[in-house]
Amino acid sequence: MNMKLELLVESLRKAPVIERGEYSYFIHPLTDSIPPLRPELLKEVCTAIVEAADFDVNYIVTMEAMGIHIGALTSQMTGLPLNIIRKRRYGMPGEIVLNQTTGYSRGSMYLNNVKKGDVVTIIDAVISTGGTLIATINALKMAGALIKDVVCVIERGDGAMAVEEATGFQVKTLVKIDIVDNRVKILKTLG
Repeated sequence: MNMKLELLVESLRKAPVIERGEYSYFIHPLTDSIPPLRPELLKEVCTAIVEAADFDVNYIVTMEAMGIHIGALTSQMTGLPLNIIRKRRYGMPGEIVLNQTTGYSRGSMYLNNVKKGDVVTIIDAVISTGGTLIATINALKMAGALIKDVVCVIERGDGAMAVEEATGFQVKTLVKIDIVDNRVKILKTLG
């Protein structure tokens, strides 16, 4: 395995940064498909996730939209089903509404088809404030699911610490970044 995550690190260093109100937002192929996401970058990231996470579970959970492509390839690599938390209401029996707040937005998401006793691993693209993951973990707990692991590709800010403080779950991340002088700075990588 390529634990150096060379493609991910290189692409993050090249990522442009824009301002969204008071929030400095990095634009990256993995999170925004700008520039288009190269298959070798996606494969490098998903290979690292498969090796870092506990996949002795019933299925993988991810969130729309940034987690879908990562979840889909990880599902393919592990042979596990994928459950996507969606941004639209379906009105299915047992649907759980998640109210999430990020560094630049607020909104509702919808969790479906989770039963008491389901064992899951959560994967996502980015954690910054932790708002989406806290809402996700709380919704899965409400549904009676058992969370085995939580993995995010990119960590920025204090979100991982906020998730641990709010939920007790430690978030594994592949790379930790910061925005310094309007550029992405790599702080650490897994391994």
